[in-house]
Amino acid sequence: MEDLIYREHTALHYAKEACDTLMKKFAPEDLPPKGRFHYHQGVFLSGMQHTYDICGEEKYYRYIKAWVDSIIYEDGSIHSFDKGQLDDIQPGILLYDLYKKSGDERYKKALFTLLPIIRDFPKNEEGGFWHKESCRQQMWLDGLYMAGPISTRFAAEFDQPEYFDIAAFQALLMEKKTKDPKTGLLYHAWDCDRVMPWADKETGLSAEFWGRSIGWVPVAILDELDDLPQDHKDRKELIRMVTDLLTALIPYQDPKTGLWYQVVDKGGQDGNWLESSCTCLFTEAICKAVRKGLLDEKYLEAARKGYEGIIDRLRYNENGVIIDNICVGTGVGDYKHYCDRPTSENDLHGAGAFILMCAEVYRTFHGRKA
Repeated sequence: MEDLIYREHTALHYAKEACDTLMKKFAPEDLPPKGRFHYHQGVFLSGMQHTYDICGEEKYYRYIKAWVDSIIYEDGSIHSFDKGQLDDIQPGILLYDLYKKSGDERYKKALFTLLPIIRDFPKNEEGGFWHKESCRQQMWLDGLYMAGPISTRFAAEFDQPEYFDIAAFQALLMEKKTKDPKTGLLYHAWDCDRVMPWADKETGLSAEFWGRSIGWVPVAILDELDDLPQDHKDRKELIRMVTDLLTALIPYQDPKTGLWYQVVDKGGQDGNWLESSCTCLFTEAICKAVRKGLLDEKYLEAARKGYEGIIDRLRYNENGVIIDNICVGTGVGDYKHYCDRPTSENDLHGAGAFILMCAEVYRTFHGRKA
């Protein structure tokens, strides 16, 4: 695949630029929400980990380690951690590389604290994880990213094969319950009890296809496939699931900007807007699926348009790069709910999605190894 140089810079340049901007703004221990083990820091630092893997600049490793060390105690216990929500599981993905590089046993101990929580997490009658203890019986797409890749990595690193099965089961059940047969897209959430105000009384489904929630899904599954054995019983189905979803997304890309909409299938409707984090996640996943040989290279044209559309949105000030039009954290709701959500600049999960995209674009177009 040809190199991709845009605005005279590689994607690695933009990844490092975003990392450096946020490192300048926050000391590691001050990353918001300060003092909490949470996916906001987790997705940002996951992007930083990928950047470090490519460029090898130790300042990125030191920053990741400093944040983790501010949260993980010497005995492997975790400070300010809510075991009742999957969002507080995801940063555990950072512990594998820290343990491998440092040999510090506390990282392993923390993983052996986190993963049984996933295994024993509350489930609905069909075996699907609740999104949170406060979201009883509900499955949200977001949860696949929070609990899936950390599970398959655990299975691979520590010979715990039941966690391969856990991650695969959750992903395929989520597809079964949320996939729209007409568009191929996934609804944001499903309520097993069909009692939530947003839930259809017959299907239990939410009403809309929210961009970022969909974006977590292919990113998560592709990461899971990195660790899932070639002969695992669900591998082919997971590949089908991720490729079906990515190809379903292509027709909804805005042809003018290369971006995707906050409510994916309603581009151009009143109130809807082009959202940065979902575009980054879709672009990352398309690139990785092509690089792994799961999608034809023709789909890189959509990825290129998405990437260039995001780069064209970047602004700069004296503090560094500004990534804007990032939807803030969002619950489940109707069309107006999603359209009315505020936006932020350099929000950690938006910045994390951007850095993940840039790292994968660099690997895909520049032929770097995973």
